[in-house]
Amino acid sequence: MKGSGWKSLLVGGCMLTGLMPVSAKANPQMLASAGAHIYPAVSDAPEQIHRALLEARRTHKRVILDFGGDWCGDCQVLNIYFHESPNAELLKRYFVLVDVNIGNMDANLGIAHRYGVPVTGVPALAVLDGYGHVLYAQTNEFADMRNMEPSSVTEFLKKWKP
Repeated sequence: MKGSGWKSLLVGGCMLTGLMPVSAKANPQMLASAGAHIYPAVSDAPEQIHRALLEARRTHKRVILDFGGDWCGDCQVLNIYFHESPNAELLKRYFVLVDVNIGNMDANLGIAHRYGVPVTGVPALAVLDGYGHVLYAQTNEFADMRNMEPSSVTEFLKKWKP
């Protein structure tokens, strides 16, 4: 495990017990936010994607499909980074975000594959235009999000904004 000191001990212990799925890169705000309920019911994905595409067409935005699960530490960290400045502002202005629950790597995989996401690691993102055309499909670039900086999300959002 990277890092040292009390954060590593606290985070490592929480990771082992399943209480908190983030790493030593976590700051106190992240520690307090970890374990959030992010992903809706598995069955919600088709309707949420449909609504997001309609919204994206109407507002000239792009859609980000975030494939993951609440159990995923890296998904929790990505969610935190999505809601920090400047990422929150970029998301609001240029994207419609849809969190797609993949269960225990056994649900909504057909949807992921339809959009070119192999789900070899999570979180995995797809960027779509308002008509559902895939502009980008990740494999596992963010699957180690807990060891990445918020700026990696900022770069991603800037690259894929309309």
